[in-house]
Amino acid sequence: MADVLVNAVGEQCPIPVVKATQALRAMTEPGTLEVLVDNEIAVQNLQRCAAGHHLASAVEQRGEKLFAVTMTVTEPMGDAPVEEIQCADCAPAGQSGGVVVAVGTDVMGQGSDELGKTLMKGFLFALGQLPQLPETVLFYNGGARLTVEGSDSLEDLRALEERGVEILTCGTCLNYYGLTEKLSVGSVTNMYAIAEKLAGAGKVIRP
Repeated sequence: MADVLVNAVGEQCPIPVVKATQALRAMTEPGTLEVLVDNEIAVQNLQRCAAGHHLASAVEQRGEKLFAVTMTVTEPMGDAPVEEIQCADCAPAGQSGGVVVAVGTDVMGQGSDELGKTLMKGFLFALGQLPQLPETVLFYNGGARLTVEGSDSLEDLRALEERGVEILTCGTCLNYYGLTEKLSVGSVTNMYAIAEKLAGAGKVIRP
């Protein structure tokens, strides 16, 4: 049995997930991987990482700002991709991944921010009217404001989620704007997962 410890205290997204993934791929025998972090966003992202690798995980809070996330490895995983990108990797020859919408601001276009907010709301509504829905909608930086309490687009985003569209918001961005506890649709993600989504997409739309 191999017991591996990764200290990611003080590291910002996506470093804890990157370090954990590297450690998992380096393990040559069953055992446990313990990752130390100092914020709940990192904890959530590591749990998502474990789930993507089909690994059982547990969280222990050891101090006011110290968490230990333990993943149980039953067999070496090598370079196997996480579940979130397997569909893209295993797509039949000649086919690419689906459409990913990347939203990095809460306004659309340049000029008037008031008009830009109206346009963005209309764009997110229009997504739900398309004959083929996107696979994922990513929100980061100012775009994180669109998935929290008070957003005018919550109803449209919830409708998309109910129809199977994955709604993901950058955890570091929510934390930066003080909105972590106000996320109202979809789930928290990290920059490593965002990079995977964009790299595996057949088409990326940036409104």
